[in-house]
Formats: sequence, structure tokens, C-alpha cells
Amino acid sequence: MFVLAILVDGLIYASWLFIAAAGLTLIYGVMRILNMAHGSFYAVGAYTAASLVGWYFSQGHPPWGSFLVLVASAIVAGAITALAVERGILRLMYGRDEVVMILVTYGVLLILEDVIKLIWGVQSYVAFQPYALLGRTKAGPITFANYDLALIAVAGLIAAALWWALNRTRQGKLLRVVIHDREVAVALGINVTRVFIVTFMLGGILGALAGALTAPGLSVVPGIGIEVIVLAFAVVVIGGLGSVAGALVGALLVGIARAAAVHLMPQVELFVIYGVMALVLAVRPEGLFARVVARKI
Repeated sequence: MFVLAILVDGLIYASWLFIAAAGLTLIYGVMRILNMAHGSFYAVGAYTAASLVGWYFSQGHPPWGSFLVLVASAIVAGAITALAVERGILRLMYGRDEVVMILVTYGVLLILEDVIKLIWGVQSYVAFQPYALLGRTKAGPITFANYDLALIAVAGLIAAALWWALNRTRQGKLLRVVIHDREVAVALGINVTRVFIVTFMLGGILGALAGALTAPGLSVVPGIGIEVIVLAFAVVVIGGLGSVAGALVGALLVGIARAAAVHLMPQVELFVIYGVMALVLAVRPEGLFARVVARKI
């Protein structure tokens, strides 16, 4: 039962991490932008979902409809925020050095953090109703929240959907052309600008969805996105920047390691994630699933 607790807790944490990191690694893989503002997308999704779910229940609507509100609010909020950032700021910076893009997106992160405070204030928001609605499951002496178990299934569906979209659809194959060589993609007539817009919006939606799905299980407070971007960055570095499969494996490694630390040695919980990252990078400096890049001469 002790091993089961570590395994399930690790999978729950890994599921949250993967959903948050998938958008970050997708944007980098296509656009070569390490989007520091991704944490703000997470925060926007969490705040939007928490406030709308609270409003939904205050109106006396059917409880099960709150799950639809949760997901729909994240999709809309993430898409609008990402589109505004990409069209308003990033499109003016394309072609710049990657370090410059990091600084630009970090500036966007600071701006969005203040925008969030202007809209929602500094008080905390709680939307516990969807979390409590699914009840709990007992496995011997251990009890798990069904909402957390459902999060594992959602992460699995997102991973499968991304794999199918990238490998089994025409749009996904065109996207892989852009990832492999942007210049060749332009020469072939692929609308790279449109690919960038769609990719950044999808990354923003995934970030906001991660925030919305975790909002019922925690208190949504200012600065919530800062911690997420640090953890998501650790995951994509472990897996290899730009690799969705790497983000999944990295999230699993971090999730299981953290759960083991919480149960066996709680005092090292804060350091175990970065310990895993250090160990992986010592062996594979480019990450576990880093894409081979052809050297241009």
C-alpha cells in the first residue's frame, strides 16, 4: 500500500506537470521561443475557471455542468490571451536571438501578472465544488480523491491527442516540416505565420487548461504562475526542449521522485526535482529526447 500511495501520488503530480509543460515544449519545438509567459497563461486559466465556477454555483445551475464551465473557460481564456500576446508583441520580435525572446516573454510575464491583479485583485479564489463532486475512492487504508484520478486520465488523453495530431494528420505533418526546417517550409509554400499563431494559441490553451484543472484542488492566489513556469521548465529540460514525448517522460520522472521524497524524506521535497534534472543533464546535456539538429554549413 505504501508503494501504491507513492505511485498514485506521483502519477497525479506528473499529470498536472505534463499538461502545464506540454504547451511550453510545443511552442519551443515549433517557434524556438522559451515562453516565460507560459506561467501567466496557467494563472489566467486558474483565475478564470475559479471565478466562473464560483459564479456558476451561485446561480443554482446543475452541479455537473461546472466541469464544462471549467474546461470551456480555460480554452477561451487561453486562446484569447495567447492570441493577444502573439499578435501584439511576439510577431514584432520574430527572427531575434533566443535570449532576446526569453527576455521579451519574461517582460510579458511581469505585465500579465499585474493585469491579473487588476482584474481579480489580490484576494484568493477557491472553486472546490468540482473537486468534491466526484467523491473519493478507498484502497485499503488509503483514500484518493476521484478528481485527482480523473486528472491522470485527462493527461493521458491530451498526450494521445497530441501524438495523433502530430503523427497522423496532414496539419501535424506540415507542423513537423516547420519544426525540422523553417526555411524549407517557407519554400514549400507552408504558411509559417499561421502555423505560429495556431501553435502559440494551442500552447496557451494547454497552459490555461492546466491552471483550470488544478484550480478546484488549491487556492488560486497571486503569483501562482511563477512556481509553475519553474517546474514546467525543469520538466521540458529533463525531457528535451521541443519534445512532447520528453515532456511526458520528464513529468513522470519528476512526479514519482517528488512523491517518493514526500513519503520517505519530506525535508528534501523542494530539492528532489532539481536533483533529478541535474542527474539527467549530467548524462544527457540536451535532455532525454532531444531532437537531433543538422548542422548547417
